[in-house]
Amino acid sequence: MTMFMTDQTIGPVELAREVEARGLHSLYVPEHTHIPTSRRTPAPTGDAELAEEYRRTLDPFVALAMAAAVTERLVVGTGICLVAQRDPIVTAKAVASLDRESNGRFVFGVGFGWNADEIEHHGVDMKRRRDVAREHVLAMQSLWRDDVASFDGEFVHLSPSWSWPKPPAGRPPILIGGAPGPKLFAHVAEYADGWIPIGGAGVRAAMEDLARECEARGRDPKSLRIVPFGTVPDAGKLDYYASIGIEEVVLRLPGGPSDKVLPRLDRFAALVE
Repeated sequence: MTMFMTDQTIGPVELAREVEARGLHSLYVPEHTHIPTSRRTPAPTGDAELAEEYRRTLDPFVALAMAAAVTERLVVGTGICLVAQRDPIVTAKAVASLDRESNGRFVFGVGFGWNADEIEHHGVDMKRRRDVAREHVLAMQSLWRDDVASFDGEFVHLSPSWSWPKPPAGRPPILIGGAPGPKLFAHVAEYADGWIPIGGAGVRAAMEDLARECEARGRDPKSLRIVPFGTVPDAGKLDYYASIGIEEVVLRLPGGPSDKVLPRLDRFAALVE
């Protein structure tokens, strides 16, 4: 499941408990630090106005820590974290702490962002956001992996440093969200563990392109996780994904209070019984 969790919706504690109680696998939350009032960047949904939920999202690490604390099996993840807009040293600490305290149940979904003003408020050039995100993730991987971590890139400069805790498995699974294409697949093949297609259309053909990119870099494509987001909640679609080797699909819940969200959650849960 994924939902825009805000100050006006069901909270992370109640939702996490309800998702786990229905035997569902995971709960992902998105991130926006803020939404500038400028209309310079069109809404990614194609709507004339951006939905209010974008401007009211909870901090993902706070929400997921609360969700993990009241569950035992539920996988919790960012879907997605805007890593170019975050300090990589601070974010590495938050990720490692959450992954450790949830006993390895955290999945780090990352992305590049779409709102030019939001990105630029964080001191990042919109055209370079993919390069910044890449270095941030690589620097975080060094902090998680090495007893004495260091990184020297164009955007991140980290002299030899100590940072604990370390994630239980060395690092959490890293999934990159975005539309298929050579640039995105190059990032996935270089430093991630999988891909989050948004919407799920054309996934099968795109998986072949991703496989070729991985093979060109000496990686086994079968080691990657493909986790479609925003999939139409239809049993036939879920069966189709299973037939092409996809093991996890994320359905989007509508934002709202419990009496709006939980009936929809019941309908989703019935699809996988």
